[in-house]
Amino acid sequence: MSRLAIQKTYKLYIGGKFPRSESGRFYAINNSKGNLIANMCLASRKDFRNAVVIARNAQSSWANSSALNKGQILYRIAEMLEGRKEQFIAELIAQGETAENAKTEVLLAIDRLVYFAGWSDKYQQFFSCINPVSSAHFNFSVLEPVGVVAVIAPEKQSLLGLISVIAPAIVGGNTVIVLASESKPLSAISFAEVLNSSDVPGGVVNILTGKKEELVNQFASHMDINSIIYCGTDEQLILSISELASNNVKRTTFYKKNDWASDSCESPYFIEKTQEVKTTWHPTEI
Repeated sequence: MSRLAIQKTYKLYIGGKFPRSESGRFYAINNSKGNLIANMCLASRKDFRNAVVIARNAQSSWANSSALNKGQILYRIAEMLEGRKEQFIAELIAQGETAENAKTEVLLAIDRLVYFAGWSDKYQQFFSCINPVSSAHFNFSVLEPVGVVAVIAPEKQSLLGLISVIAPAIVGGNTVIVLASESKPLSAISFAEVLNSSDVPGGVVNILTGKKEELVNQFASHMDINSIIYCGTDEQLILSISELASNNVKRTTFYKKNDWASDSCESPYFIEKTQEVKTTWHPTEI
């Protein structure tokens, strides 16, 4: 018996839910032959502002979760992605990747989640220290999350690059709002489905799809964003982000990487990029 296939609907991911864009707009994603693959939500500035409020409300409780719990959740994400790897390989192929490159990217993405899960209860020991001081005090320096992090995800290696930036940010106790690859966004929303079934609290990761030209300035200028990460090489965009971010002294991080499969993308310093150093003085007599 013939039947119509059920086509997948790609929505935004905000606060652990899958809303459509409040504007009702969408844009088409085509394959290399010009055939339609999917219609993606075209996120608006209102969608972004909603995501900021939700990410801010979720950040404190997420930061106060134990390191063990954060590591377990990242490992759970890897488990769920492992179980759906064939779907992600197929989506990457549909967006123009070769079968070999797609398989490599998905497997590396899973391994990268496990890598950062392992650092969850270790990075504090790696970066924190007891400082020598010339007074009757103990002086400790430890890391604390910056808060809400805005991410402009890589255009290429859209799944691996996305995970390589999200994982270190959330394992360090931050919440994130991500603008997915504009040209290859399918894997980002499918990854949101993985997050939704992986014990990640709503609001910790929020994923938008849309146009950089409409949203980058909002990401950089919003006064309740603490840090912005831009993955790309557009020097004019880097300059604009730097200028707008200076209005509330946002921390800016620019990753001009072309290959997210490189071993250099596995480092605890990716976690440190979204942390602040807190120094505490304590009298030795007490």
